[in-house]
Amino acid sequence: MVKENDYVAIFHSIHRVLKAEKILKQAKVDFLLIPVPRQLTSDCGLALRFSPEAREQLLQVLTTADLPPAEMFQRRDDGYIQVSL
Repeated sequence: MVKENDYVAIFHSIHRVLKAEKILKQAKVDFLLIPVPRQLTSDCGLALRFSPEAREQLLQVLTTADLPPAEMFQRRDDGYIQVSL
Protein backbone atom coordinates (compact mmCIF):
# COMPACT_ATOMS: atom_id res chain seq x y z
CA MET A 1 0.00 0.00 0.00
CA VAL A 2 1.21 3.48 -0.85
CA LYS A 3 0.81 5.98 1.99
CA GLU A 4 -0.20 9.61 1.61
CA ASN A 5 2.70 11.73 0.25
CA ASP A 6 4.82 8.68 -0.66
CA TYR A 7 6.40 8.63 -4.11
CA VAL A 8 6.17 5.95 -6.78
CA ALA A 9 8.90 5.71 -9.43
CA ILE A 10 7.95 4.02 -12.69
CA PHE A 11 10.36 2.34 -15.09
CA HIS A 12 9.47 1.07 -18.56
CA SER A 13 11.18 -2.30 -18.33
CA ILE A 14 11.51 -5.00 -15.73
CA HIS A 15 15.27 -5.04 -16.30
CA ARG A 16 15.63 -1.35 -15.41
CA VAL A 17 13.55 -1.57 -12.24
CA LEU A 18 15.44 -4.66 -11.05
CA LYS A 19 18.78 -2.98 -11.79
CA ALA A 20 17.58 0.10 -9.86
CA GLU A 21 16.57 -2.15 -6.96
CA LYS A 22 20.04 -3.71 -6.84
CA ILE A 23 21.83 -0.33 -6.97
CA LEU A 24 19.59 1.21 -4.30
CA LYS A 25 20.05 -1.75 -1.96
CA GLN A 26 23.83 -1.44 -2.31
CA ALA A 27 23.55 2.28 -1.51
CA LYS A 28 21.31 1.49 1.50
CA VAL A 29 18.48 3.73 0.28
CA ASP A 30 15.12 3.13 1.99
CA PHE A 31 12.54 2.01 -0.61
CA LEU A 32 10.18 -0.85 -1.41
CA LEU A 33 9.62 -2.73 -4.68
CA ILE A 34 5.84 -2.85 -5.28
CA PRO A 35 3.35 -3.73 -8.02
CA VAL A 36 2.43 -0.61 -10.02
CA PRO A 37 -0.73 0.86 -8.42
CA ARG A 38 -3.92 0.30 -10.43
CA GLN A 39 -4.39 4.02 -11.05
CA LEU A 40 -1.01 4.16 -12.85
CA THR A 41 0.04 2.28 -15.94
CA SER A 42 3.34 0.69 -16.80
CA ASP A 43 4.48 -2.06 -19.14
CA CYS A 44 6.85 -3.22 -16.41
CA GLY A 45 4.34 -4.03 -13.67
CA LEU A 46 6.74 -3.13 -10.85
CA ALA A 47 7.61 0.23 -9.28
CA LEU A 48 9.63 1.68 -6.44
CA ARG A 49 7.82 3.23 -3.47
CA PHE A 50 9.70 5.61 -1.19
CA SER A 51 9.10 8.34 1.35
CA PRO A 52 9.58 12.07 0.79
CA GLU A 53 12.63 11.87 3.09
CA ALA A 54 14.33 9.34 0.76
CA ARG A 55 13.53 11.18 -2.48
CA GLU A 56 16.71 13.22 -2.86
CA GLN A 57 19.05 10.33 -2.06
CA LEU A 58 17.16 7.88 -4.30
CA LEU A 59 17.17 10.22 -7.29
CA GLN A 60 20.82 11.09 -6.77
CA VAL A 61 21.87 7.42 -6.67
CA LEU A 62 19.81 6.54 -9.76
CA THR A 63 20.97 9.60 -11.72
CA THR A 64 24.60 8.81 -10.94
CA ALA A 65 23.99 5.26 -12.22
CA ASP A 66 22.35 6.70 -15.39
CA LEU A 67 19.12 4.95 -14.42
CA PRO A 68 16.53 7.67 -13.68
CA PRO A 69 12.87 6.64 -13.46
CA ALA A 70 10.77 7.21 -16.57
CA GLU A 71 8.01 8.81 -14.48
CA MET A 72 7.39 9.68 -10.86
CA PHE A 73 4.14 10.20 -8.98
CA GLN A 74 3.17 11.28 -5.47
CA ARG A 75 0.19 9.90 -3.56
CA ARG A 76 -2.27 12.70 -2.77
CA ASP A 77 -5.92 12.65 -1.68
CA ASP A 78 -6.70 9.08 -2.81
CA GLY A 79 -4.99 9.64 -6.16
CA TYR A 80 -1.62 10.29 -7.76
CA ILE A 81 -0.11 13.43 -9.20
CA GLN A 82 2.82 13.32 -11.58
CA VAL A 83 5.89 15.15 -10.30
CA SER A 84 9.07 16.20 -12.05
CA LEU A 85 12.28 14.31 -11.48
